[in-house]
Amino acid sequence: MIPSISLAAFALLLPALAHRGGKTTTQAPLSPDTDWATKHMAEEHHIANFDPGAFFSLHDYDSSGGWTPDEVRRTYGLDDESAKAVSAGKREEVTREVYRLFDMDKNGIVEREEWMGACENGVRLPDFGLGPGHHGDDEYEYEIHHFEKYHDENTREEDLIHPEDIAHFAKHDREEAEAERQEILNRQAINEANIPQKFRRQ
Repeated sequence: MIPSISLAAFALLLPALAHRGGKTTTQAPLSPDTDWATKHMAEEHHIANFDPGAFFSLHDYDSSGGWTPDEVRRTYGLDDESAKAVSAGKREEVTREVYRLFDMDKNGIVEREEWMGACENGVRLPDFGLGPGHHGDDEYEYEIHHFEKYHDENTREEDLIHPEDIAHFAKHDREEAEAERQEILNRQAINEANIPQKFRRQ
């Protein structure tokens, strides 16, 4: 885990924001015709091959043996901050098409057996042009998409100067400040901020 770094420390480093040096990735490049699920496994999980059973289990987030529409949307990264601009229509298209391809009994759940059977017949998850499907939390996404590419276990705090580093730790600082503010409010018998102005003492 990387220690918390104050935003003020980063402000001093703003002139040096360009990516310099860093780690080179050892992952082999994917061919342009690689299917979406294989790309997803490589980019989001650092797993170089596609195994239908493992893919299904990894994305069966509640371990129920079936994918719900919410799990399909999450797998495609539609719950991620980066997908805020994706329209409701596009979100519906994703689930509708995945269910058309894999929900053979039309019961609203893609069961493991349905998934495995379709994969054996060469059916693959479509690429909707939404990216690799970010579905980890902020910490995971930062680690896998930035820290692992440009830093390593020998990285010092003063080396974390890329825009992604600054944004990541600034968010931590905001969350910590908000938690501290809330803690102070929780200790107060009466939270004056919650009293409408007309009822406050003048």
